Amino acid sequence: MKARVVVSISLFVVVVAMASFIAVRAQEAGAPSLVQGGGAPPPLKPLKVALLKWYPANLTTSFKVGDNPFGLAFDGANMWVTNNGDNTVTKLRANDGEVLGTFNVGGAPMGAAFDGANVWVVNSFPNTVTKLRASDGTNLGEFAVGQVPYYAAFDGEAIWVTNSQGSSVTKLRASDGKNLGTFADNGPPGGIVFDGTYIWVANFDTVTRFHLDGKQAGTFKVQATFSVLAFDGANIWVPNGGSSVTKLRASDGKVLGVYSVGSADGSGIAFDGVNLWLTAGPYIVEMRPSDGVVLLAKLLNGSLQRLAFDGANVWAAGWVADRAFKL
Repeated sequence: MKARVVVSISLFVVVVAMASFIAVRAQEAGAPSLVQGGGAPPPLKPLKVALLKWYPANLTTSFKVGDNPFGLAFDGANMWVTNNGDNTVTKLRANDGEVLGTFNVGGAPMGAAFDGANVWVVNSFPNTVTKLRASDGTNLGEFAVGQVPYYAAFDGEAIWVTNSQGSSVTKLRASDGKNLGTFADNGPPGGIVFDGTYIWVANFDTVTRFHLDGKQAGTFKVQATFSVLAFDGANIWVPNGGSSVTKLRASDGKVLGVYSVGSADGSGIAFDGVNLWLTAGPYIVEMRPSDGVVLLAKLLNGSLQRLAFDGANVWAAGWVADRAFKL
C-alpha cells in the first residue's frame, strides 16, 4: 500500500511539472528568441545595481492614464503621456507614478518632446503643436505646422515636427513658437531624432539627415519603415517595421548592421545608456547595441506604442490597456 502511495505521488508531481512546462512554453511561443552571446550573461547596469534591480524579476508596474496613450516625454522628473483617444496629456511623477495633472491639448495627440522647460505635444488632426509649461501644465500656445504631424524632436533651440502627409518637417523656435521654416523630405516622414549635429527623419524606406538650417545632408536606404528612431551616442537605430532593426553610423550614415528582433513593429524604441529597448507586438525587447543580441523579451498587457527612458527605468505607452508601463 505504501509503495502505491509513493508511486501515485510521484506520478502526480510529474504531471504537474509537465503541465507547468507546457503552459510556460505556450506563453513564450510568440516571444522573440533570447540569445545570450555564447551563454554569457548580459552586462550589469551600474544604476540598476545601485537600485537593486539588476536581476530579471517581474519588476513591471503600470499606472492608469487617459484613453489610448501613445507618446511619451520625460522632463527630468516626470513622465508625460499623450492620450490620443481623449485629447489630453497626463503628467506622472516618475519615481512613483502619481498623477500630477491631466491637461487638455489639441485633437488626437501623438508625439511629444521636452525642451528643458516646456513639453511640446503634437496634435495630428488640427495640424498644430501645443506648448505646455512643464512645471504646472499651463498652456503657453498652440502653433500651426504641416499636415497630420506625428512626432517632434528638440535640437537645443528649436522644435522639429514631422508632417506625415506633407512629406516635410517644420522647425519652430522653442522660445516663442515662431515658424522658422518647413523643409521638404523625401517621403512621408515618421520618427525623428537629434544626434547633437543633425536631425534624422524616418520615411517609408529611407532615412533623411538634415542640417539645422533645413538643408538635407544625405538620404540613407533602409528597409520598409515608418518608425520612430533612437540615437545611442554614436549610431542611429531604425526599426524596420517587421522583424529587424537597422544600425546606421551617425557620422556618415553607413549601415553597420541589420539585426533580427522577433516581431519588432517600429512603434517604440529607446536607448537607456547601455542597451536598446524596442516594441515587438505585445512584447518589449532589450537588445545589446554592440552586436544586436536580444537580452530580454518581456510580455506586457496591450498594444505598445512609444517608449521613453527616465534615467533609471524604461516606460511604455499601453494603447489598449490605457496604462503607462514602467519597467
